[in-house]
Amino acid sequence: MPTITVNVDDALKERMEKHPEINWSEVTRQAIRDKIEKLELMDELTAESELTDADVDEIAAKINESARKRIEGESE
Repeated sequence: MPTITVNVDDALKERMEKHPEINWSEVTRQAIRDKIEKLELMDELTAESELTDADVDEIAAKINESARKRIEGESE
């Protein structure tokens, strides 16, 4: 099995060391596997899309603005 190295800051390493019962390599493998599966699903869903990157950016900006307004409305 190929090996990769993951760098974490000292504070995170100390927190991880408080839980020696956890197999951090397995946690990392699962996180990578989950991310890859989500990316592959996105690739599959958008494979035949005719949207440009600019279209996607515009849609994302509208979603973010709508979410921001909704959150601001809830906090009033």
